[in-house]
Amino acid sequence: MVDYALDRENAEPERYELREPPAHIFAVNRREFFGIAGAGLVIAAAAQQAAGQGSARSGALEARLHIGEDGTITVLSGKVEEGQGALTELTMAAAEELRVPLSQVRTLLCDTDRTPSDGITAGSRTTPGTVPGVRRAAAAARTLLLTTAARQFQVEATRLEVRDGAVTHGGRRYTYADLARSPELAAAYKNPPQGGALTPVKEWRILGKPQPRVDARDIVTGAHRYPSDIVRPGMLYGCVLRPPSYGATLESVDLEAARKMPGVIAVRDGSFAGCAAPTSFAARKAVEAIAAGAKWKVAPHPSSDGLFEHLKKHASRDARPRGERGNVEQALAAAARRLKASFQVAYVQHAPMEPRAAVAEWHDGRLTVWTGTSNPFSVRQQLAEAFHIGTDRIRVIVPHFGGGFGGKHTGEAAVEAARLAREAGRPVKVCWTRAEEFMWAYFRPAALIEIEAGLDARNSLSAWEFANYNSGTAALGTPYRVANVRETFIPSDSPLRQGSYRCLAATANNFAREAFMDELAEAAGKDPLEFRLAHLDNERIKNVLTAAAERFGWAERRKKRRPGVGIGLACGTEKNSVVAAFCEVEVDRESGTPRLLEIVEAFECGAILNPVNLRSQVEGCIMMGLGPALREEILFRGGRLTNGRFRAYRVPRFRDLPKTEVILLDRKDLEPAGAGETPIIAVAPAIANAVFDATGTRVRSMPIRLPRR
Repeated sequence: MVDYALDRENAEPERYELREPPAHIFAVNRREFFGIAGAGLVIAAAAQQAAGQGSARSGALEARLHIGEDGTITVLSGKVEEGQGALTELTMAAAEELRVPLSQVRTLLCDTDRTPSDGITAGSRTTPGTVPGVRRAAAAARTLLLTTAARQFQVEATRLEVRDGAVTHGGRRYTYADLARSPELAAAYKNPPQGGALTPVKEWRILGKPQPRVDARDIVTGAHRYPSDIVRPGMLYGCVLRPPSYGATLESVDLEAARKMPGVIAVRDGSFAGCAAPTSFAARKAVEAIAAGAKWKVAPHPSSDGLFEHLKKHASRDARPRGERGNVEQALAAAARRLKASFQVAYVQHAPMEPRAAVAEWHDGRLTVWTGTSNPFSVRQQLAEAFHIGTDRIRVIVPHFGGGFGGKHTGEAAVEAARLAREAGRPVKVCWTRAEEFMWAYFRPAALIEIEAGLDARNSLSAWEFANYNSGTAALGTPYRVANVRETFIPSDSPLRQGSYRCLAATANNFAREAFMDELAEAAGKDPLEFRLAHLDNERIKNVLTAAAERFGWAERRKKRRPGVGIGLACGTEKNSVVAAFCEVEVDRESGTPRLLEIVEAFECGAILNPVNLRSQVEGCIMMGLGPALREEILFRGGRLTNGRFRAYRVPRFRDLPKTEVILLDRKDLEPAGAGETPIIAVAPAIANAVFDATGTRVRSMPIRLPRR
């Protein structure tokens, strides 16, 4: 059992345990190991097959950490950096266990020839999944170096002290560089200790403390090169012929007009057609030339006007409940009050600052691709299937890229660049335009959610039925105490290509549930906060609700109402973290447009690894959550988007940002959980509930729509 009692000031664990079993750690002393040059100490783990990742060599060794003879420490991970701070967090993990300054560690991410497959960078899994692996490897290295030093000093290892990358005893000092060069290391690594003790959280000197991003200087000065900045010798620029509408298929195209242009390579490979040229402008002009004569078979396509009717009509007929207990029908029949509502959630674009980009280069039958993706090993597999070659002949390198938010799990640009590069015999870069990113990337799924609930004679929840059409199962289960429950996900035929988005379907499911909880609170004659607390057994959610309510001044504001201004709250849990948001909203009486004035959000994800980055993550979720809550919505008709540009599809601007306060609860007695997603799920329902408080009109759609007066 886990004790959730929280002492915010003094909570310290007696011990700090990781849920995942210890890795099999091996020490290797080689001059060349998975692309790491130079003698020294390599800590490696047995490779494991990662589902869907195409990870090779099951049972082989994969390097995790290298300490060179010059003292350079290199961490290797298959995770990617897309702005969320993984690079800094993994560097901190190694520095903590090796007792060295952050500046002494460099971290190499996501190169399929050099780094282990750590799975897709998604689901907030870097913190609970990869950080422990890096910590175990660093602890194993520290233990092995201590063993080596003990042989040098001819004393027990327990009598030695490690600090700032050196082992000291009796006035003598050996640096890690000294030990990496030491002949004694060979004797130590023949029978290496299996792992090493992890540093207890109460002894952390780097983890748990605010640390700036290790790549901040390069980003601010422009020294960093994003995927769209990559340039290779002799490189051409590619452009792809796109269909005129969704579902259209290419019947014929004449490439001669493009091939007559200076330096242009034109390619058709089945349904794919594109051009490569010395400049991106020339490539686009070449594609325009072939587009003029292309013939397409156009398919019928529904419009966004009838989206939710379409989802209901084309829903699966054999869906089964994902969560069920008690007897819902009987409880509803016996309820003193029954409420029923339907909620609609629109498609949303990820709208990353950097659209998809890739550079592909063939050499001696091998393919190297530089691209922005959260899933490099899966993209390697996609390339292998597209070109019918083994994954051992493909290398995918992922420079830190400009945002993904779940939208870059696939490798379209990489495959397109590789097709053009193979034909051209030269490297080719493909950079999607903003219009291509809007039209041809996938979307956050739309959702139709139907809820029915019952209150008993004591105004307590007695029945709960929840059905999600199309968007998914994340946060489908209610955290509230209710005896009779049925929760169902019902797949449907999606009119648009859909996929992962920050916190997946939890954004839709939590929006509907929390908006409906306010309706139930009103029916019960209860304060929305009081009603939630009365139905929660999860102390972690109670803690964030209480912390945010106190800081926001919920009780006092409930007594002081202003015309056209309302307050609202929402909470939730997902990915082993909890969140609560309280906000104040002003609604324009004429247009019905809501404006967020203030938001206070409390978040808890276990022991905090880097408070600075965590705060940025929560603030980023709040900012991103404003868009779908207030105005972001993909509109389409006739197989084409009607608002696929930033002028028509408005993401939040600086002027849209409210007064924001973030409260971080540090649970040093719990394992760290990821924080890049869950804080977004409370934003939209808190705003919706505040809009009702201001107007008396219930909100059951996202984005929020209110009738004009």
